[in-house]
Amino acid sequence: MSDDDFRAGVVSAAEELVRERLGSDATGHDWFHADRVRRMALRIAREEGADLFVVELTALLHDIADYKFSGSEEAGPQLAQAWLIGKGVDAGTAEAVAHIIRHLSFKGAGVADVPLSLEGQCVQDADRLDAIGAIGVGRAFAYGGWDKRLMHDPDVPPTMHADVAAYRAAKGTTVNHFYEKLLLLKDRINTKAGARIAEHRHQVLSNFLDEFLAEWDAKA
Repeated sequence: MSDDDFRAGVVSAAEELVRERLGSDATGHDWFHADRVRRMALRIAREEGADLFVVELTALLHDIADYKFSGSEEAGPQLAQAWLIGKGVDAGTAEAVAHIIRHLSFKGAGVADVPLSLEGQCVQDADRLDAIGAIGVGRAFAYGGWDKRLMHDPDVPPTMHADVAAYRAAKGTTVNHFYEKLLLLKDRINTKAGARIAEHRHQVLSNFLDEFLAEWDAKA
């Protein structure tokens, strides 16, 4: 078997795994999210010159046991690493994927991102781009409804969480989440390719929020 055939087989198996684990998700972290992140990460990676195999596998596997659902920081990276090794992927690649997954997520406005490899930067940018723009708006409200959060309460101000524990314990409104995370992402994009795309999607997000608040106040 050629190296290309082996890699294609691993990617195909990863697709099947993600469809199986996330196919029925209704929070915005479903198979379609993983596939969008994969396609965007590869688009960025081609422009930035990153390793496409590492990028594709990481993008596909990044949410297979996310903290929001597993309650564990290590469940996702450990599952991805073990699964890849089980498929015959070399230990270095499996560890590279696990390391990115471990440090991919936004963890609070006051929490600095862990520096990532170029491959990690491509996947992180793609994941963050899927959290803003029109799809980001839809995903925010899908997750908020699943988590039983109010859409908006003008008497509850946003909180710029100073640490991971505060961010994860927060149960604010979905609109507050725009201020606490989504509107901050444009300035936390790593790559030039990702930054160009983020400019437009950030504006879409901002325009939506302006319209939402105007309608809330019966001004539009």
